[in-house]
Amino acid sequence: MSIKYENERVKRGYFRYLRQARGLSIATVDAAEKAIWVYEEFSKDESFGKFSRNRACDFKEWLSNRTNRGKPLSEVTTYHYLKHLKGFFLWLSTQPGYKTKIRLEDVEYLSLERSKVREATSIHSVDFPNLEYVKQLVGSITINSEIDLRDRALISFLLVSGMRDMAVATLPLGCFDRRNLEVKQFSRKGVRTKLGKSFVSWLFRFDDHLIANVVEWSQFLEEKKLFSSEAPLFPRSKVTQQINSLSFTASEVEPVYWKGTGPIRSILKSRSMEAGLKYYHPHTFRHLAVHLATKECTTAEELKAISQNFGHEHVMTTMANYGRLRDDQVAEIVGSLLLNPSLGHSSKRATLKEIKKLLDGIDE
Repeated sequence: MSIKYENERVKRGYFRYLRQARGLSIATVDAAEKAIWVYEEFSKDESFGKFSRNRACDFKEWLSNRTNRGKPLSEVTTYHYLKHLKGFFLWLSTQPGYKTKIRLEDVEYLSLERSKVREATSIHSVDFPNLEYVKQLVGSITINSEIDLRDRALISFLLVSGMRDMAVATLPLGCFDRRNLEVKQFSRKGVRTKLGKSFVSWLFRFDDHLIANVVEWSQFLEEKKLFSSEAPLFPRSKVTQQINSLSFTASEVEPVYWKGTGPIRSILKSRSMEAGLKYYHPHTFRHLAVHLATKECTTAEELKAISQNFGHEHVMTTMANYGRLRDDQVAEIVGSLLLNPSLGHSSKRATLKEIKKLLDGIDE
């Protein structure tokens, strides 16, 4: 049996383990596969059984000299490569034929320095738009076609739903209840949420016009286009060839799902360019939604409800991943506190009581 064949056999077994035994997503398995590819490039496809602490150290040195588009690999990329490889070799050390070849203490050498791990895993502030930006972007769209109606509703929906772009792209029309502003993010209905979660959420009433854009679009698809409940809420453009011409145009939509999230990014790029505004990628609208929603919270119960509306089981997930403020926001808030340092003791006690309640099991 050739080394190449044996390595491929081992990898197939590992990927099956990740999917079937660990229940990990396809995206996570793909990331593990990419990390192993990089290691195979370094080792020139030698047998995985030759792995050792020296090979681990040499691989880390090789990674440090590797570039991507002319720039050194980031600490984040390096960290994830090593994390996936460590998982692979730990699993491999338990497999027949490799138990005596791969030592657990050697696998531990697939680690970064602690300072680099902190840098790779630290949460950095995200540059996201503000509400006025979204209103201006949406207001810049002149309605001349179904495409214009869709794009206006899509941009509005990204903010008021706070949903991930993949969930938006795969959301059926029937999963949106425009009367109650309710969204059924059910994986069994084809909605691709993170980790395959299924839950119900509601649109945030950040702006009446943004809500109206979404409601009007949903009603248009149902009553004018006669789309079924299984059709996408945001369908792709229907491209047709003009009579006696080689040119193609798109002025209406058809009940077909996008194949991915690329069209959403393209719409945001083209619409922001037309409006003379900065481009923000789809996920930054989710960051803005969290910022606007949590800003209005006054109790732990409200914060829990908002966190749950974003599909998070724990409030700390919301605050840790989306609650980090930009430097200018920190400066503004701290400045206002210094200008108004008159919080009474009772207010402080109430605030601390809410925080304690939040941390002492409201998520359990």
